[in-house]
Amino acid sequence: MRIITGSARGAKLKAPKGQNTRPTADRIKESLFNILGAFVYDKNVLDMFSGTGNLALEALSRGASHATMVDMALESISIIKFNTAHTKLNDKATILKSDIFMAIKKFHQNKMKFDIIFCDPPYHKELCMKSLQILHEYPVLSDDGIIIMEHALEDILPNKYEEFSLLRRQKYGSTTQISIYENTKMVKSEE
Repeated sequence: MRIITGSARGAKLKAPKGQNTRPTADRIKESLFNILGAFVYDKNVLDMFSGTGNLALEALSRGASHATMVDMALESISIIKFNTAHTKLNDKATILKSDIFMAIKKFHQNKMKFDIIFCDPPYHKELCMKSLQILHEYPVLSDDGIIIMEHALEDILPNKYEEFSLLRRQKYGSTTQISIYENTKMVKSEE
């Protein structure tokens, strides 16, 4: 696992031992960031279930303005801190040890908004739908923001959920799928 391009290009990232954390594979990450292109530049990023910080650090390396990485596992937080220091992206990062759903409520109370939200929870625990629900209840996605969900192929996510509409769905191999949602709240209010 490494940073593919940008200011920290080639930096190798550490991952926890065992199967509890499943970092996004480099080929999936590269494809995802090719889809995102220049949209990442100068954006405020939230990495839910951050694990290693892999996705947020790639975004920072490619020019995102700031990334907040949230995980509740102490080992993951330690690895995120190591990876952030190793890539020399500390000054653009906030690392938070917290339950993500509690964190989102706090972000909302503090009127924080994110342009890109990465959501890559443990597979087969219905956390993608729970994440969409909490992001709807406590709107922290900016008006032109996107949510990127990485999930198991067999997890069926809706094409539309409240103000979130599916922009693109991409399959990777026999196990992984990425669903990208856009915030359509603004589109509705302008019509």
